Amino acid sequence: MISMALFNNKGGVGKTMLSYHLAHMLARLGKRVLTVDLDPQANLTSYFLPEEELEKVWATDPVMALEQSTAATVAQAVQPIIEGLGDVKPVQPLEMADDLWLVPGDLMLSGFEDNLSKAWPETTLGKPGPVRTTTAFHRLMQEAGHAVEADIAIIDVGPNLGAINRAALLAAETLLIPLAADLFSLQGLRNLGPTFREWRTTWRNQALGNMPSNIGHPNGEMIPLGYVIMQPSVRLDRPVKAYQRWLERIPEEFQQHVVQGMASENVLTPHEIATIRNYRSLMPLAHDAHKPMFDLKPADGAIGSTQQYVATCRSDFKGLSGEILNRLSTAAELRESR
Repeated sequence: MISMALFNNKGGVGKTMLSYHLAHMLARLGKRVLTVDLDPQANLTSYFLPEEELEKVWATDPVMALEQSTAATVAQAVQPIIEGLGDVKPVQPLEMADDLWLVPGDLMLSGFEDNLSKAWPETTLGKPGPVRTTTAFHRLMQEAGHAVEADIAIIDVGPNLGAINRAALLAAETLLIPLAADLFSLQGLRNLGPTFREWRTTWRNQALGNMPSNIGHPNGEMIPLGYVIMQPSVRLDRPVKAYQRWLERIPEEFQQHVVQGMASENVLTPHEIATIRNYRSLMPLAHDAHKPMFDLKPADGAIGSTQQYVATCRSDFKGLSGEILNRLSTAAELRESR
């Protein structure tokens, strides 16, 4: 199994929507896909599950869940670590479709942030307790992936550079970065790129050599697969020229702030993978139906000319997913060659 985290520390670029649709399309293309919601806002989980099902998943309090043999959510899985009672608890992924599973997120996961922050300094020294805390997400994903024989794990995280995301991204072998063509995304690249390098360097140069042999841990590779441009809706106050100006600056900013310092053999090119057009008119229908936009039927409200829009959406995501599979294959070869 190879893992891919979708991340941008600027919110509102369509990261979770992209995660959800890629997961469905990759499963259609013959891959066994595990989605893992490590965003304390649990947005990906709400894409998959209607409220009545989500209420059932969240029904058990994390502390009460300590008495159960398996966890229903990520927050319940890490509760033994929070309580100082043991290691991460296995989660039984929920089957969402053929070859597609979900490890549900939980708003209670935010309670793990303090544990991760306090554990980080001593993790690099190889102390078992802090190491077990920092690497919990890695073992959670590995066990869940093994349970469903997944080929790919897609990790959705929140838009910040906090301790939860540090642990989540260190557990990811590859990164996919959704971007909007605007000043905020460029500033986000300038912020997240150096932070990635710091996390990767600290992990690989200081922590890895001190890892206890009996605690499963990631290599902290975080290979950038590239970026996907999420096209905005047309706005009268934002001319096409302004959009184009920011679009032209993204390649240089990505190279300078995300790729810089990485060995050339670990860099996938070109950095831009695709542009996904705005499907804003389909999103409310898809959210209400709890299905991908490219699966919408007339019964879901996608009537008349909207069906052509649905077909275009399907084609776009199929092409994007095929390119991502190629890049994941290359990243897997890089991993195996080490």
